[in-house]
Amino acid sequence: MDYHTGETVVLTRTRKRRKEIAELLQQLLEKHPHERIYVAWDNASTHQDEEIEAVVRGAAGRLVLLYLPTYSPWLNPIEMLWRHFRREVTHCELFENIEALLAASQAFFERYNHRLGGVRSIIGSHPAQLP
Repeated sequence: MDYHTGETVVLTRTRKRRKEIAELLQQLLEKHPHERIYVAWDNASTHQDEEIEAVVRGAAGRLVLLYLPTYSPWLNPIEMLWRHFRREVTHCELFENIEALLAASQAFFERYNHRLGGVRSIIGSHPAQLP
């Protein structure tokens, strides 16, 4: 999620392993080829791997990983988005199949990516306060 614009970058995969995390980081680098990217994340085991470190090294200083303290989800803005996502998309919902769940998920992110201030209002983003 871009803290300044509120735009989300979503990568849908059947598993969440180090390989998929590295792929997401690579997508961020490709989406923002001339910018420095800061990624704030927790200390999940999938966030710590040689494959991820290789992506960071390959970015030549353009990708900065900010590790949040252990057990501190309130410090991670994406957790607020996930809470809102669960409330709006999956809470008390029984989907016919995985395709229906994926379609509802994709619609959520597309809707908020196209709504001015959508995701930023959920996470409490105030980009004007950043340098």
